[in-house]
Amino acid sequence: MATDSVVSSIQDLMRQDVGVDGDAQRISQMGWMIFLKLFDASDRELELLRDDYESPIPEDLRWQSWAADEEGVTGDDLLKLIDEELFPKLGELEVSEDNRRGLIVRSVFEDSYNYMKSGTLMRKVINKLEEIDFTSQDERHVFNDVYEKILRDLQSAGNAAEYYTPRPVTRFMTEMVDPELGDSVLDPACGTGGFLVDTIEHLQRKGVDSVKEREQLQETIRGTEKKPLPHMLAMTNLILHDIEAPTLRRDNSLAKPLRQYGPSDKVDAVLTNPPFGGKEPDGIERNFPQKYQTRETADLFLALVFKRLKAGGEAAIVLPDGFLFGEGVKTNLKKTLLEEHDLHTIVRMPKGVFAPYTDINTNLLFFEKGPSTDEVWYFEHPLPEGYKQYTKTKPLKFGEFELEQEWWDDRENEKFDEYAWKVPVEEIEKRDYDLDIDNPHEDDEEITDPDELLARYESLQEEIGETRQSLKDELESALQKTLA
Repeated sequence: MATDSVVSSIQDLMRQDVGVDGDAQRISQMGWMIFLKLFDASDRELELLRDDYESPIPEDLRWQSWAADEEGVTGDDLLKLIDEELFPKLGELEVSEDNRRGLIVRSVFEDSYNYMKSGTLMRKVINKLEEIDFTSQDERHVFNDVYEKILRDLQSAGNAAEYYTPRPVTRFMTEMVDPELGDSVLDPACGTGGFLVDTIEHLQRKGVDSVKEREQLQETIRGTEKKPLPHMLAMTNLILHDIEAPTLRRDNSLAKPLRQYGPSDKVDAVLTNPPFGGKEPDGIERNFPQKYQTRETADLFLALVFKRLKAGGEAAIVLPDGFLFGEGVKTNLKKTLLEEHDLHTIVRMPKGVFAPYTDINTNLLFFEKGPSTDEVWYFEHPLPEGYKQYTKTKPLKFGEFELEQEWWDDRENEKFDEYAWKVPVEEIEKRDYDLDIDNPHEDDEEITDPDELLARYESLQEEIGETRQSLKDELESALQKTLA
């Protein structure tokens, strides 16, 4: 049976189980099972390659010990094994801090959950999974595409949609940043690992042949994700791409005070799509300098990128229109972006790229850590003929970035005038750092789009709230000093 048919059959079986409710739970259930089977295949490969290798998973809990036999444990006995043995023991796995593969297993299972209530259906799911041979590179290659479809399903899985960035976007951004083998590449809000996977594939296309080069690749791809589901899916994604022990932390990148990041934390490239429109818990903003203090998630991530990027390092980040025209903290961030970085390119994307997560317009910002910006090039990504916006049934395709790729190193060519324009930094400074500059080759139109109007309103409300809080803090501080 074809690999995609196997996965479809698994999804159909899970729909019959009363414990699995909706796409997100179904993806999560498949996720830990695929991870465990894939990890076991990786274990067996390492046992052949290394005489001293030992799996961090206890022998009786390895996939091949309890799952591989299609006539093996089933029904209530299988549920008992999963719920009372597998999850508790792997979630509390005792391993040393230098046992990265052991730490990976523990991090996945301490936050995962078995939703299935029927051991009989679970045995059928396991037997279907056994039809995929992860020790075969050909089958693993095919499964990469199937796994990508599983991740795309997150786009319709409620709030889980925020963890998935469309692959055409991640691939385009990665190819334009163009990291080299040996460069440290970070995504501090990695979701399901799209940018990291595209970095791996980008470098492999350039050539990763020797053992030393493969080791370099292993050590230089880094990510952080705070939510359990996308963290597990990202971990599986990287192992599928032959990263045997991914450097992928489950943590909130914003929870560490910025001043605690030192030279060893700096990287050559950052590729990221931080959640926008989100608010961080009270107190997170105190990890940042006062001029950057806000609860807006995307703004804090941009400040983090400033800190983590090496001199001469390259970054690409997805940000909403609200950042371009926003004031207050956003103005401070934009000043730093222009004065301490070279913001050389903003690709303005149309509506629907991130639907159904959001329909608001987004932008791809590309910049280098130093020198300062002289001019900013804008490129307005055109919709295909006949499209009013991208939708789930009419998504963005990578081939549509061909225009930007052709323009990238030939920016003065008149044939791109319809889409591209440049703005001197002096003009942006006169605009009080408003980067929301329309295409001059189009007729001005009054803003009537309700999503854009709402984004502007929310941005202004946020700035008013921040100003009020700042004034309140100053008054309280002054009062305390007076009373003292």
